[in-house]
Amino acid sequence: MAKLPLEGIRVIDICVVWAGPYADQLLADYGAEVIKVESIQRFPAATRGILARPPKELLSGMGPLGRGYPDMEPGERPWNRAAFHNVNARNKLSCTMDLTRPKGLEMFKKLIQKSDVFLENNACGYMDKLGVGYPVVSQWNPNLIMLSAPGYGVSGPHKNYVGFGNAIQAKCGYNWLRGYPDSFPGTTSITTWLDPISGAAILFAIVMALRYRKQTGKGQFIEFAQAENLMCTYGEALVDYTMNGRVRQTLGNHHTSAAPHNAYRCTGTDDWIAITVFNDEQWQKLCRAMGEPAWCKDEKFTDSLSRYKNQDELDRNIEAWTSGLDKYWLFHHLQRAGVPAGPLMNERDTFMDPHVRDRKFFEEAYQAECGTHLYPGMAFKMTETPGRIRKGPCRLGEDNEYVYKTILGASDEEYAELEKEEHIGMDYIGL
Repeated sequence: MAKLPLEGIRVIDICVVWAGPYADQLLADYGAEVIKVESIQRFPAATRGILARPPKELLSGMGPLGRGYPDMEPGERPWNRAAFHNVNARNKLSCTMDLTRPKGLEMFKKLIQKSDVFLENNACGYMDKLGVGYPVVSQWNPNLIMLSAPGYGVSGPHKNYVGFGNAIQAKCGYNWLRGYPDSFPGTTSITTWLDPISGAAILFAIVMALRYRKQTGKGQFIEFAQAENLMCTYGEALVDYTMNGRVRQTLGNHHTSAAPHNAYRCTGTDDWIAITVFNDEQWQKLCRAMGEPAWCKDEKFTDSLSRYKNQDELDRNIEAWTSGLDKYWLFHHLQRAGVPAGPLMNERDTFMDPHVRDRKFFEEAYQAECGTHLYPGMAFKMTETPGRIRKGPCRLGEDNEYVYKTILGASDEEYAELEKEEHIGMDYIGL
């Protein structure tokens, strides 16, 4: 098999929740040796599950963080079975160190000296408190690339504010833009767009820094403010304000210019079809696909502007047609007619989708404590260096011996002493 593009690059990961773990998953998928440095002294809530040992009777009411255990069973070590962690943990290694003690810090220093990238997405200043901020680690390894991805960056009056993705999104105006005109923002569902787009952009930033280092031999620090990366994805709303002083109102499923643009009920239980029309040509195709009902000729729908002004009535008319039809039949019927449309899919629909199955997107992976399951596969395909799931989700501390003895050169006696001092282990202390 061809050598993967990032083989030979070692990444040290002190990442939490989703954005950082997704970024280093992408690095690992394409060959980087990603080593998660974890501590058995404290459980990282919302990273390896919401609770270290969630009561089984509460799992059904805890949402995805609680439900995502094989057979709804937390098991002996729930932190190795949590779907929220495991979906972004393939192809990685895990070792345990306690950086709050001198010996753990000493081991971490040796690891940094043998590495290329250090990636973390904790609250601003947390790495400095641990004694592993960039001014320190760059002295240990001048060629190191370090990326820190706090919510709001490492400068400015809000740099020390903390929050998960949805809180940061709200502060950036994203949740406002996602709302519905007839409801208040509290009814908007949690869709944490911040994390995956941060992960993808972090990958890009690190690859650019690796390219720069190859050209110059120099490492560097990358400040990645997740809030600022998020705001780049809806810049047209921000620029509209700077140009026109106009604050965009909540749109729900509507669009700034397309009409119709919505999800329409179909037959079945909670089945829907999404339909978009951007111009008169697509509108005529939709009218023909619907059988040219008389209401299509109403002057309220004759051109794009008229349809946009009367889209609530337009939506009701379209849904009167779709509500008696199957969403998959509509999908194929409208696509053949040249109308942009697609069925709204849940997880089961996506997994069973013939297109996804034909492309073999889902890949099988094994992990000793949760068994063999299918996982989402590669984010993109490369003809010469295709990534794949080479190793199942990493268990807490499962690669301690390799990291300490092979990479750091610890003797059997030193390793045993670190185990005794509770730097090394596969279980959280006291849990």
